[in-house]
Amino acid sequence: MAEAGWPREALVAAAQGGDAVAIAALVSGSHPHVQRFARSLCASPEDAEDSAQEALIILYRKIGTLRASGALASWMFRIVRNECLRRARRALRGDDLARLDAAVSAEDDVLQRLEAGRVAEVVAGLPADQRRVLIMRDIQGYSGRAVADALGLSTPAMKSRLHRARATVRQLLLNDPK
Repeated sequence: MAEAGWPREALVAAAQGGDAVAIAALVSGSHPHVQRFARSLCASPEDAEDSAQEALIILYRKIGTLRASGALASWMFRIVRNECLRRARRALRGDDLARLDAAVSAEDDVLQRLEAGRVAEVVAGLPADQRRVLIMRDIQGYSGRAVADALGLSTPAMKSRLHRARATVRQLLLNDPK
């Protein structure tokens, strides 16, 4: 049974069959739900809007690949979640050019570089076991389970190291304001 408010299964089935009117109605009817998902999952309102739009484009293009017409909500949630994660990873890598203001002052640019350098210096000074966990989890975006498996740790041990690493970084940055 479809969740309250989502387009009915009959409309989804018609859209899966290629009915252009049904596809348009499906995208339109899904829009508020997709936006709500994106706002709850993405880091910024801009990312939420972009992720919602991308998810609706995917819905429009790939509705025929949806296996069960009753699974629209969960399918769309996964698409939005993946899009939000993709945008967050791009931002962490620093290649999210849309975030950069065209008129960033030279002073702001220097301050941002100094702060990034300070954080990198603090992270580099962490003990190797904490540094690896912090980088894999917070910078590279791996799941906790994936980090634990890759490092041969239990999940609680990985979480403990991650907590110690974050606390150390926070403390060092607060105590040395340069």
